[in-house]
Amino acid sequence: MELPFAESWKIKMVEPIRKSTREEREQWIKEAHYNVFQLRAEHVYIDLLTDSGTGSMSDRQWAGMMLGDESYAGASSFFNLKNMISRLTGFDYVIPTHQGRAAENVLFSYLVKEGDIVPGNSHFDTTKGHIEGRKAIAWDVTIDEAKDTQLEVPFKGNLDPKKLEKVLAEHADKIPFIIVTVTNNTAGGQPVSMKNIKEVRAIADKYGKRVLFDSARFAENAYFIKTREEGYQNKTIKEIVKEMFDNADGMTMSAKKDAIVNMGGFIATRHQDWFEGAKGFCVQFEGYLTYGGMNGRDMNALAIGLDENTEFDNLETRIKQVEYLAKRLDEFGIPYQRPAGGHALFIDAPKVLTHVPKEEFPAQTLTVELYLEAGIRGCEIGYILADRDPVTRENRFGGLDLLRLAIPRRVYTNNHMDVIAVALKNVFDRREQITRGFQITWEAPLMRHFTVQLERAK
Repeated sequence: MELPFAESWKIKMVEPIRKSTREEREQWIKEAHYNVFQLRAEHVYIDLLTDSGTGSMSDRQWAGMMLGDESYAGASSFFNLKNMISRLTGFDYVIPTHQGRAAENVLFSYLVKEGDIVPGNSHFDTTKGHIEGRKAIAWDVTIDEAKDTQLEVPFKGNLDPKKLEKVLAEHADKIPFIIVTVTNNTAGGQPVSMKNIKEVRAIADKYGKRVLFDSARFAENAYFIKTREEGYQNKTIKEIVKEMFDNADGMTMSAKKDAIVNMGGFIATRHQDWFEGAKGFCVQFEGYLTYGGMNGRDMNALAIGLDENTEFDNLETRIKQVEYLAKRLDEFGIPYQRPAGGHALFIDAPKVLTHVPKEEFPAQTLTVELYLEAGIRGCEIGYILADRDPVTRENRFGGLDLLRLAIPRRVYTNNHMDVIAVALKNVFDRREQITRGFQITWEAPLMRHFTVQLERAK
């Protein structure tokens, strides 16, 4: 008999969490203006807001923190980090930052100008914000299959080569680089194939453009290449990672995801001109070049996390848990972006709340209903996150409207996944009774979903 699957780690420390009553949650979410970002953490039972910075570090990472070198300049911890990044990616130039959006801010301050066009696969919120905040255009060239949540396609995060070629042919002089997000978060945590990465590289070379990876979940992307793409089954994760980055010119990374640290990020590139252009902005915005926005102890933990999480067993444990939750939702007939992504499940809210009009934000409504049901905090990845069109100022309803359930790494057990699944089922069972959503009472001009204030639609 084949042995059942089990985690590749054992538990050394636990943290208590408390349940609450529905009456308490009704009051708390109202005080938060129906924005789950504004809830106090102690008012949440199971927190699936994000997998960013919420993972559980390993014993090796904690040990590495005790050896952190806090020298202002030239710290050994920086060189530990730089050497690990160079070993995995082949990039010689590294700039640490305090997190991924800081890496984008530093690099884009050098690369992105007003009127530019940055094509990519479903730019995530901060990426789009840093582009549009500079009066440039984030041009989506994701494959059309990603819009059909029920379609089973192994690499739904891919860029469409024809769309990419078209925008380059028409606007090459305005394009500073192409961005490839691995995995594609906005499209549902969907991976990009190695074949597609190489197609993008070839098109970029044809037009003399560089390719930047948004690399928050590059290791999970490598796992999917190994398990889904022909010719990679016998390669290690580290070998696949190296091949991925061989086709890129640089990367930004929120290390709070695949490096499993609570805070940290970096820019890495093979090009000295990108490094020279960005480093002044690092000093201006973040700190000196050998610490950026990070402590030495965090750089040590980051380097170790990169090493550990580019091993198959660690990734398999993480992704199998997401698959487990997906199977539970399949039992209840709850529609999500298929196949299950690497870091989260994305519930197709308009397919659940069929009576809530798009103008009243179905995914945000489902987010609130799940919190009220069981104290579970998810995150809307949809019409509110999409912001308004920078020219017309109209809400953008053209994309998917999803409730993201992001699973922190090495934090919850499958018992928690069962609670999540049943809570969603309870909401799903009373979906016909949910007919009204929310309206915005206040919003920021960019990245509004973090601070938006809502009230129930009249």
